[in-house]
Amino acid sequence: MQINGLSTVVTGGASGLGYATVARLAARGAEVLIVDLPASRGSEAAAALGQSVRFVAADVTNTEEMTRALDVAEERGPLRAVVHCAGRGGALRILDKEGVPGSLEFYEGIIKVNLIGSFNVLRLSAARMAKNDLIDGERGVFVLTSSIAAFEGQIGQIPYASAKAGIVGMTLVAARDLAQRCIRVNAVAPGVFDTPILDRVRPDIKAALGASVPHPQRLGRPDEFGMLAVHIIENAMLNGETIRLDGAMRMAAR
Repeated sequence: MQINGLSTVVTGGASGLGYATVARLAARGAEVLIVDLPASRGSEAAAALGQSVRFVAADVTNTEEMTRALDVAEERGPLRAVVHCAGRGGALRILDKEGVPGSLEFYEGIIKVNLIGSFNVLRLSAARMAKNDLIDGERGVFVLTSSIAAFEGQIGQIPYASAKAGIVGMTLVAARDLAQRCIRVNAVAPGVFDTPILDRVRPDIKAALGASVPHPQRLGRPDEFGMLAVHIIENAMLNGETIRLDGAMRMAAR
């Protein structure tokens, strides 16, 4: 699908992987709507990238807020592409040092944002895309965001790994389900990327994370995620696939 002129949505687009994707799409001529939380820097991000980029505050788990955001996106044309980057992390052990069970409420919170939020964005956006006219045999495309934690989750990552593994499982099923409507669904599973989440990590730990990547021996750059997201949108044969973007990294147990 050609990107120039397309109406697109990037959730979690105010920073990190999402912002890099917004910048890539805007540079290719897309109309881009950033969807992020009210406390994010969405307005500043949109202003920095020009008139083709706008911002709407919304929680991806909230149906009414996401519906309003998609209405705004369609003011500039039928919705054709969604890159879903919104999510959150958080550490949790099954049992703490005293043997106390981990918080079910915390686990549910991570699952809600990362997995249920992904399904909510997928279902609401797919309903819009299904009404589109065909362009080169397609009506729309999704790029979801998983993680290599879906395959090698570390100790303490159980809610995050569970949610990201759910997105891997969701991707092929969604692609098969929406194939009859000529809508593609793929996912990217990033490794360790240099995003604002790592700003709170000590420099020596950050350097060690980069050194653990076989090649290139560094942290991933957000623009490399954006580059892949753009390629997935453009390449009509990519469907139902989860693509690892990790420099051949395999995470250790801890």
